[in-house]
Amino acid sequence: MTTVTVLSGPERRRRWTTAEKLRIVEESLVPAASVVEVARRHDVHPNLLTVWRRQARTGVLASEPEPPSRQDDEVRFAAVSVTPDRQPLTAPSGACGAIEIEFAAGARMRITGAVDAATLKAVVAALADGAAR
Repeated sequence: MTTVTVLSGPERRRRWTTAEKLRIVEESLVPAASVVEVARRHDVHPNLLTVWRRQARTGVLASEPEPPSRQDDEVRFAAVSVTPDRQPLTAPSGACGAIEIEFAAGARMRITGAVDAATLKAVVAALADGAAR
């Protein structure tokens, strides 16, 4: 015989207190216990019990009272990391080289000497699309 729990009202989800979650998690951590059997006994999906076990392991699920929720108008700070400016990579002034690029569409581009990076990027994008810009 199967027992069915009917939840009435607008809220269909069950609410588990932290103490109930911890009690079920502790029961599932017994060496001979099966997560599936413990979940079935408490009418909880095994995946949810696994989430609770992970939260208990990482300290998210704790027996301490929950901290008060933040107000929407409360001031919050974002983490910021300041890094030094990077120097652009440039070739030595006496160096002279060449780059030749052949695209799948058959277009070929040969670059010699110093070239502005933005211009090169625009030319490569135009030739890669196969359309002039």
